[in-house]
Amino acid sequence: MKKIGFLSFGHWTPSSQSQTRSASDALLQSIELAVAVEELGADGAYFRVHHFARQLGAPFPLLAAVGARTSRIEIGTGVIDMRYENPLAMAENAGAADLVSGGRLQLGISRGSPEQVVDGFRYFGYVPADDDPAEMARQHTREFREVISGHGFAQPSPRPMFPNPPGLLRIEPYSPGLSDRIWWGAGSRATAEWTAEQGMNLMSSTLLTEDTGVPFHQLQAEQIQRFRDAWTVAGHQREPRVSVSRSIFPIVSDLDRAYFGREADSQDQVGYLDGGPARFGRTYAGEPDELVAALAEDEAIAAADTLLLTVPNQLGVDFNAQLVDSVLRYVAPELGWR
Repeated sequence: MKKIGFLSFGHWTPSSQSQTRSASDALLQSIELAVAVEELGADGAYFRVHHFARQLGAPFPLLAAVGARTSRIEIGTGVIDMRYENPLAMAENAGAADLVSGGRLQLGISRGSPEQVVDGFRYFGYVPADDDPAEMARQHTREFREVISGHGFAQPSPRPMFPNPPGLLRIEPYSPGLSDRIWWGAGSRATAEWTAEQGMNLMSSTLLTEDTGVPFHQLQAEQIQRFRDAWTVAGHQREPRVSVSRSIFPIVSDLDRAYFGREADSQDQVGYLDGGPARFGRTYAGEPDELVAALAEDEAIAAADTLLLTVPNQLGVDFNAQLVDSVLRYVAPELGWR
């Protein structure tokens, strides 16, 4: 049994060919799609976060709104760029969103990916020491995880406006259990091992920032195994979770074929990202029986407990709900995911 959810970038563009033409459209349609997939029996609604882009850049109001409109599905991010975050403000926002949803928040974070502007985090007021943005992201992460643990750390005023509990004060609102639901978006095998050492869940996408010449799914499966091995060595007491994302398009109608028929022969792509080699996973598109055969060979999906379906959100809520339904109806049962 796998958890199956969607991952949306929330793209919007003022084009007559898009069903998502404004930031308002992107936000409201994200909520409606989450409601729709919960009704279909899916397990999660996840959202990508990019700044300075026509995408979903402010996740916590959206997550709280989705949490208020749904009752069962997980809600999450994939991922928040920690170079841009104030750890204490983020802790308050995350705690509030988690409480609104009844403890369903699954928070994916990372050191970030290439953004729309050069060093965009500097516009947010963050200057990395030693010109090391990745280390700044990890430091923000350490601070964030510490303050969501619920421990008091702030000295109370001797003349407070309101009565205080005894001792040092913690960030409020505090949401119990949130600290176990933090995921790190790892792009390499080494980062996956680091993620396990830190006690965070692993979130792996359709991109790895390394290439060994083997198919993407095999390299990602090795990444997952290294994560699990490192988790065992670290001696953490709980079971970790692992998610992978995939573009999967069952072709069950002429409209599906018009949109994605040309993707049926998709293959891995190898390129360069930030000056280094990278391997991009293929798109899966085809008749359901063809997809079942192809996906049965995907070693990384087999190793993960959670599958996030990347959705083309600009095609609208109805189309994307149907896409998720097709995966749940025609593909997942045949592969033992349901």
